[in-house]
Amino acid sequence: MDDKGFMKIKDVQNKFHKELDVLYGEEEVNSFFFMLIEHYNNITRIQLAVNPDLVIDDYKNILSALQLLKEQRPIQYIIGETEFYGLSFRVNENVLIPRPETEELVEWILKDVNKNQPITILDIGTGSGCIAISLAKNLPNAEVYALDVSAKAIKTAKRNAKLNEVILEFIEADVLNAEEVKQNIDVNFDIIVSNPPYVRVKEKALMKPNVLDNEPHLALFVEDENPLLFYKAISQFATSNLNSKGQLFFEINEYLGNDMIVLLNKNDFQKIELKQDIFKKDRMIKGIKAQ
Repeated sequence: MDDKGFMKIKDVQNKFHKELDVLYGEEEVNSFFFMLIEHYNNITRIQLAVNPDLVIDDYKNILSALQLLKEQRPIQYIIGETEFYGLSFRVNENVLIPRPETEELVEWILKDVNKNQPITILDIGTGSGCIAISLAKNLPNAEVYALDVSAKAIKTAKRNAKLNEVILEFIEADVLNAEEVKQNIDVNFDIIVSNPPYVRVKEKALMKPNVLDNEPHLALFVEDENPLLFYKAISQFATSNLNSKGQLFFEINEYLGNDMIVLLNKNDFQKIELKQDIFKKDRMIKGIKAQ
């Protein structure tokens, strides 16, 4: 900082690397820095490449963000937004940060449906609304419903629906309470999709602190002794609330693919397909309701 209160951007960048490289690595720190300098100072990476000696006088926000990154706060929560399936989403501590593997689930559904036909879709455990909103945006003839137990999550999802200019029907209900869900839903669906809590408590040790200490545990964890709790409830709900030949899509725990096949078979789903993500992990499953 000079005596006029300006800082060279490259000095700020060097400070980021000095304090964060050991935590995140040089490449990721660079990514954080460029995201933040554009978000707070409206300066792009290209502008910096052309003029590496740019200075800023408004650097409080970016230095505050540096401190939060040192505390392993996710970058998406710091700037309050992220991108999913080419769309912008607001995120906060009430919703999970959308993951790339969930984009693969959306892609699978979109490849599987006729975009020109009317269709009804229910997203259970919508969180930020990323699945429901992405489907609604890409399926102009779809009527999309989004359910969540968290009023705060639904509030965030509603903001995201407005941001992305789609209309959804929101339902606040607990999918584990069949009677409550029944009172709120009187439609049948062509597709039910869910990315429910599926991380077993014993798997916490495998998770990074930036996830474990920040993202909502309500949306992440299930007890070790009943890891398919939500899948059982949703599968049973789907048997009654899917149209004939309706499809049920799940994102799943990579270690429980075979258990999920057994569960869907038990609930009379047919043509069950287990699908791997780009990391070759069993991550998605689909079943079709019997006629």
